[in-house]
Amino acid sequence: MHDYWVVLDKTTGRVIAHCGEECDALILVSFDKDRRIYRKVKFIVDQIIDITSTTDKQLPGQIGLPTGKEKFNGIGQLKLVENTDQIIVT
Repeated sequence: MHDYWVVLDKTTGRVIAHCGEECDALILVSFDKDRRIYRKVKFIVDQIIDITSTTDKQLPGQIGLPTGKEKFNGIGQLKLVENTDQIIVT
């Protein structure tokens, strides 16, 4: 089963919902029969290739990001303290 149903607004073409079962799409259409329609869409399954990493190396000299600093409404700077949830305003 690679099909699903899309419920659309007739006037705007806006997607209201994607449904896995036709009965669900019919229920949504029944709420406003004059403005809603539904269409069957085929989902095409393509080839899936799993790729796993064989090494877990970093680039030479890579030490990570520096401590974060941001302007805060022009009133100074915020300093984020590493490994905590604390923020220091300087």
